[in-house]
Amino acid sequence: MILKKLALVNYKNFEQEDFEFNPRINCFVGFNGVGKTNTLDSIYHLAYGKSYFNPVTSQNIKHKKDFFVIEGEFERLERKEHIVVSAKKGQKKVIKRNAKNYEKFSEHIGLIPVVIISPADRDLITEGSEIRRKFIDGIIAQSDKTYLNDLLAYNKLLSQRNSLLKYFAANQHYDQETLSVYNEQLSPLAESIFQKRSEFLSVFTPIFKDRYHHISKGKEAVDLHYRSQLKEESPLALFDSYLQKDLQRQYTGAGTHKDDLSFKIKNYSIKKFGSQGQQKSYLIALKLAQYDFLQQHTGVKPILLLDDVFDKLDEERVGQIVQWVTQGNLGQLFISDTHAQRTEEVVKKYASDYKIIKL
Repeated sequence: MILKKLALVNYKNFEQEDFEFNPRINCFVGFNGVGKTNTLDSIYHLAYGKSYFNPVTSQNIKHKKDFFVIEGEFERLERKEHIVVSAKKGQKKVIKRNAKNYEKFSEHIGLIPVVIISPADRDLITEGSEIRRKFIDGIIAQSDKTYLNDLLAYNKLLSQRNSLLKYFAANQHYDQETLSVYNEQLSPLAESIFQKRSEFLSVFTPIFKDRYHHISKGKEAVDLHYRSQLKEESPLALFDSYLQKDLQRQYTGAGTHKDDLSFKIKNYSIKKFGSQGQQKSYLIALKLAQYDFLQQHTGVKPILLLDDVFDKLDEERVGQIVQWVTQGNLGQLFISDTHAQRTEEVVKKYASDYKIIKL
């Protein structure tokens, strides 16, 4: 997957900017606040239809402007793909592929595989379970449309079930028959989501462990554990056992929307017992495993975005990634850094074909 050209209009801090890229390595350099991260985010936006850092569409429009446009020219398996994402205040966002609107944004997911490594990734360790579910869901959905559709259908029904629970409380009325309809519709979707998450992690975890082994040079063992209520009971049994709690809390307390990942190092929680360096290595291994998985299951080398790269990696690790690119193991690479000289010195050790873009 190669991004050849990028055009931005009123996107975040950019009023109008056009870029042409090297097919291998591109480095955005400049002081803090000039838009290096925003440029990487615009590439992510073209792939996923939303910002990595701020999913509220209107907040990605440049201050005092009414709209933004992101336009990218890609080459995917020797086929040109022209993607445009645009949004206007008060209107629905539009995503176009080769001048045709998508009827559903979900149809776009997986076309442009992109992996981003950013200081914001620390939320995967420090924040709640929702962000970890989104991480694995985002990987699976790019290579499995059925999974994505099941997930969307499950979340829609879940929202409706929660609204029904609130209605019962507000009206002091309980209708078991109506609630059972939602339970019966949610159950097969939950089973399918649980099964595919389990299958995914059985493949993903060894890839992740191997990546961490190389990053840490085999210094310590790490693991991933999938936590799900469905390991113990069926969805219908869970809905029944949580009925009284659900009625009281006006919220569905059991199901695949409560799944989580447990991050372990030497059999201990990396959040509580991992050093800052170990946590950084763990997160990088997760993202590089994401890259490997997507490449294996889509047949396309993803675009790799390294945001504020030296915050997460020392010069040796950055050099390793550049070397992987030049050896043909990775696709196109984008790097952002505040120090132009440092970036170029590391890159030119391993690559003769690269582009430095000063912002």
